[in-house]
Amino acid sequence: MPLREPPYHPAQEIEGTKVPVLSGRRIAFGLTGSVAIYRSVDVMRELIRRGAEVYAVLSEAATELVRPALIEWATGSKAFTSFAGETGHVALGRTCDSMVIAPATADILSKIAHGICDNPVSLTAVDVLGLGKPLIVAPAMHRGLWKSPPVVETIKKLEEFGVTIIPPVSLEGKAKYPSTEDVVAAVEAITLRGRDLRGLRMLVAAGPTREYLDNVRFISNPSSGRMGIAVAREAFFRGAQVTLVHGPLSVGKPHYIRSVGVETTEEMLQVIVGELSGNKYDVIVMAAAPADFRFGRKFSGKVRTKSGSITVTLEPTPKIAAEVRKRFKGLLVGFAAECVAGDLNALAEAAQHKMRERGFDIIVANDVCAEDSGFATETNEVLIIVKGKEPEHVKLTLKSEVARRILDAVRDEVYAGGHDPSSASR
Repeated sequence: MPLREPPYHPAQEIEGTKVPVLSGRRIAFGLTGSVAIYRSVDVMRELIRRGAEVYAVLSEAATELVRPALIEWATGSKAFTSFAGETGHVALGRTCDSMVIAPATADILSKIAHGICDNPVSLTAVDVLGLGKPLIVAPAMHRGLWKSPPVVETIKKLEEFGVTIIPPVSLEGKAKYPSTEDVVAAVEAITLRGRDLRGLRMLVAAGPTREYLDNVRFISNPSSGRMGIAVAREAFFRGAQVTLVHGPLSVGKPHYIRSVGVETTEEMLQVIVGELSGNKYDVIVMAAAPADFRFGRKFSGKVRTKSGSITVTLEPTPKIAAEVRKRFKGLLVGFAAECVAGDLNALAEAAQHKMRERGFDIIVANDVCAEDSGFATETNEVLIIVKGKEPEHVKLTLKSEVARRILDAVRDEVYAGGHDPSSASR
């Protein structure tokens, strides 16, 4: 059933320009009366850049903060502000793949939880739930409201209904609208995959480590941590319980995921070993890039350049994956960063050797010397190799999509490959 009015709009010029992972998907976007509503224009445009058609539904309070004309400019589609005598909610419920409400006020959350359909947003949301389609909400309100017993109970009720809650950012006495990246990641994960990792306990290692020469100088690598963060975020929204162990990051980490920060390779090893002794994990994803060498001696303070040249000795750091494999019987995912001048056969061969050597069940290999792939980029091109299967080539795409494909392989192995969730860690 066609919804787009008019049939062509300049907003379509950005459709799918970033990466078309949502191509062919229709997203209903609910807007309510929170001053954080201005953030939603960026979210809607980002969803369109990923290929989605976005249809906005505004409550009366929302129209007092932004004009529907702005929303129609942003989406290229008619903005629904009233269903008096209309059946817009029926059309949206039937034709859209999912619905997101961002920002979601305490008022709209309560109305949805209790089936009160007195405005277009709650009416559409209740209809979407009734049709068994995904509903995602991004609450934004004062902290007192967010922590109040009625809202806490409302959130529990919505979660029981299968609604995905994007945890707000607690800052300046407010429960603030999450980042654009978080909202888009949640909508993508839930629309494309749903909660297919529910019940899995997962540990993700991310980022580089540092090995210090003195108190101010160190050796490391260009890893930003983006790949590991993408895996952790995607896993969380698909229903997994996630712990993130990370080195110094140059990208923001999800505020809603339990995380432990480290600096050195030895520290990362000890934290992960400690996690294995105190928690049961089904899957470990070693997306970190720990330093392979450390200085044989660490100088105290700061080595002065006026002292002239110095001679240092480098020694290997512990191999974290090898130590983890000794202690962990569940699904272990490793990464292989190679420089192979674009030779996929050489990349596969190097990765499979590392897979056998370290005992990985799945290994993700990429050519870090290739353009726009590997360290400190938003994109990656990888081979995903599952033990006993042919490599899957994921062509250059956003790391969020690479993370999705990695977790698809994890899901298939866990649920179809004989691994028993919640009994893997010893």
